[in-house]
Amino acid sequence: MANSNGFPASFYGEPGVLGMLANGISAFLVLLQNFNAARTGISPVGVENILAGVHLILIGGICQLVAGLLSFRKYDHLSGTAFIGYAALWGSYGATRIYNGVATGAVTTTILVQHDIINNMSTNLMSNLSHINTTSVTADLLSSLSIQEAAISGLVPYILLSFLLAFCSATVNYIMPFVFGAITLTLIFEAVALVANSWALVVAGILELLILIFAIYGSAALLVKGLTQRLALKGFGTPLFNVLLLGTANSASAQSIGQEKKKNTKYAEPMALGSFCDTVSSFIFAFYCFGYVKSFGLGVAWVSIISAAQLFATYYAHLRQDCYHATKFGLHVTYWLIKAWEEFVASVLIDDANIVSSGREAMVGNWFFVAAALVLCVGSLNTDCLELSHNTLFLLLTISSIPQIPLQGYYIFFGVACSLFTAASLYGTFSRLINTIAEKSLIPVGPQPVSTDQLKRILSCGRSDHRDPGEAPQNDQIPEALFYISNGVAALSALHASSTSTNSNFLHLTVPWVLISGAIIQGYVSQVQIRGGGRFGSVIPFFYAVVWATWTWFRFAGVLIQLSSMAAHGFTAGAIAFLVINGFLMLIASYRNLVLLFLTAIMEVVLVCFLLSTLQQLPYKLEIAMLAILSIICIYGALASLVNCIFPQRFLPMGQALLKDQKKHEEKPQLPCPVAESRLTSGLLTITKLLDEGGVCGIPTDTVYALAASCKNPQAIEKIYNIKDRPAEKPICICISSVEQLIAAKPPFSPLLWEFMRSVYPGGVSCIVSKGDWLYKLGVGAAYDRVGTNDSIMIRVPDHTVTGHLCDLTGPLAITSANPSGEPDSTHHSMVLSRLGHKIQGVLCDGDSNEVVASTVVNCLKIDEGTIGIVREGCVPAVKVQQIFERVKSQML
Repeated sequence: MANSNGFPASFYGEPGVLGMLANGISAFLVLLQNFNAARTGISPVGVENILAGVHLILIGGICQLVAGLLSFRKYDHLSGTAFIGYAALWGSYGATRIYNGVATGAVTTTILVQHDIINNMSTNLMSNLSHINTTSVTADLLSSLSIQEAAISGLVPYILLSFLLAFCSATVNYIMPFVFGAITLTLIFEAVALVANSWALVVAGILELLILIFAIYGSAALLVKGLTQRLALKGFGTPLFNVLLLGTANSASAQSIGQEKKKNTKYAEPMALGSFCDTVSSFIFAFYCFGYVKSFGLGVAWVSIISAAQLFATYYAHLRQDCYHATKFGLHVTYWLIKAWEEFVASVLIDDANIVSSGREAMVGNWFFVAAALVLCVGSLNTDCLELSHNTLFLLLTISSIPQIPLQGYYIFFGVACSLFTAASLYGTFSRLINTIAEKSLIPVGPQPVSTDQLKRILSCGRSDHRDPGEAPQNDQIPEALFYISNGVAALSALHASSTSTNSNFLHLTVPWVLISGAIIQGYVSQVQIRGGGRFGSVIPFFYAVVWATWTWFRFAGVLIQLSSMAAHGFTAGAIAFLVINGFLMLIASYRNLVLLFLTAIMEVVLVCFLLSTLQQLPYKLEIAMLAILSIICIYGALASLVNCIFPQRFLPMGQALLKDQKKHEEKPQLPCPVAESRLTSGLLTITKLLDEGGVCGIPTDTVYALAASCKNPQAIEKIYNIKDRPAEKPICICISSVEQLIAAKPPFSPLLWEFMRSVYPGGVSCIVSKGDWLYKLGVGAAYDRVGTNDSIMIRVPDHTVTGHLCDLTGPLAITSANPSGEPDSTHHSMVLSRLGHKIQGVLCDGDSNEVVASTVVNCLKIDEGTIGIVREGCVPAVKVQQIFERVKSQML
């Protein structure tokens, strides 16, 4: 739905309303329980706790998660990170309430049953049962105590992170700091209340009431802002302090010297969210390893929920075409989930240190994490010291969790490594969040360890041709490294299953390793590849996810539950089907590269071993050899995919495709209109001649492609309306090459407007200003009545060399987006040709556009009154435009 100006109403959506209301309502739910417990002296138990937990998960968790996802799509770094982080907090706190409700409900049920038995049985029998039931009650009470300790271990990292969010939000506005600050204090007293008297519950309840009040006001302010497009209520648009006061921008910015990637302002950067999640997971493990928490029964819920949040960081890194962070956070999610569920099995299901130690001795799956961590270190050599240090500490973390380390030193080593990783992740959260808000490197992250050119030379090993001839291009390579990692972890974890198949403790411990990496994470990879639009989509990862899930069920869980021979025959039929399907996948891999072909070929042999195992004829040594080879292929595939995706060249060969498409050599179809190359001077001159002759041409800009007509030819501007089927009431803007060209026309602009325009030009911002005779001096001439409205005109100064030169040659151009009215923007010259080529006189070809959305339109008609309006939010976020204006206005005072 669009408004009267044709602008999509979705741009006016304010996910902050939903996010803050979710925080306020969740705090209100906890407030009611706290005040009731403080008044009566009785903690909530049973169904009351369970219902409260469900409501916290639905409101504070899921609703706030939606707000966070929408904030990421609005390029709002702070809100996206905060809302998804708090969604994990409320979800975990809700899970704790449910867990506690079930445990206390069990205690109550046991006591009631005991009381009934006491009234109906003999004294002697009653005495025996009393002993048994008292033991049961004691066990449940100890379980409840463990719940409190586990909850504290989860609340502490959220306290630290919530404080950071409150501080960072003060650089954006002065409502969110109060909301996040009240949450921070509330978490402190909620933790104290778990071990102290009722006074802490009262203080926590008062703070939760403040959260509700601040959240309601903030939501109202944002809602009014979204509806009226003006800051009617105070609190947003003006920060408590300028983020630039935190430091001086470093000359070596990781974003400018690091990975070579196309700028993407459609989604917020997820690096802070990824570090946020790492902080929580590692802190919980550190508490557990140092013995503060005796059981990981509740810890597994906290780690699983925060890992699900980290999976969204992986997903948005993928949407930003950032293969490095998509792989990094995906690897971390896999590691935390596996370790959490392994400790759950060890501390809850087995609960015997000697048995756990004997079961772990034969496990080698962790070694693949060590190798994958080394791959990440290589991938981060050309980023910054903080990123390399973080990856190095993750490498130390994987080494510390090697199961062959003696049990007496295992948890100490692992706990120390988790503590160091927590500190690095906490600093990473702060620095990435501040630096992304400021869009400058204000918080030190260190210089680039290895220059990009040096790393290229090292990886290329002196080779001049980086791509194998005939190697097929891969459009879905971003999640491919994670595909190899998930298969490698699953293969190495299952490597020694045959030799220890009689060890039930090993089988218990191995299930999370194979199931999580091979099935769950790989299922996520298949969904990502569907969106990536790869040639074969998610066929291979989805099929292998099914294979590993079936493998886990039969080889590990099946032995534990003692499947019948009839059930085993069912798996035999399934294994035969797997062999046939994998044969087709080998054919698909033949069109890709040799690494993928080798992987599918080895998997075919592994599936043969799986078939023989269903017939009780498993060749153990062959299976071990094939799984080991599969792991080696996967580690190389992960390294090559990551490096080749970071750089445009193919530094590590994946091997050329064995089979190639046989394309018929046909004559190129005749183009619907003349085309010219933007990199050639003759191309610019060709388009200039067409424009001077009254033609309409498609041209590149710093955002998306545009239709252009010379202001010397008013009739050409009228053609644009017919070409686009554009409503006559929608005005067309003018495009000039520089602010100096505008100064020469001497428009009567105020000093504030001039300074604001100098701050946003050249760039992806269009300013609406008052019309006047100065437009004739600018060169608009006879087109005066055909551009803009009766009293206003929109001016564009693109940050694009080609467009600037073209304006210098032709004079001011009347431009509008090169798409049929109401359809998506054109981001490649081929889209302009296919959609409008038969209606226009030429296209200046410049490949992919720099952005995926058009410019941000700012109404400056009332700038002298101290306000501007965002008519359309485009490639430059509205928040950033507002910050620029506030900074300029403060400097002018």
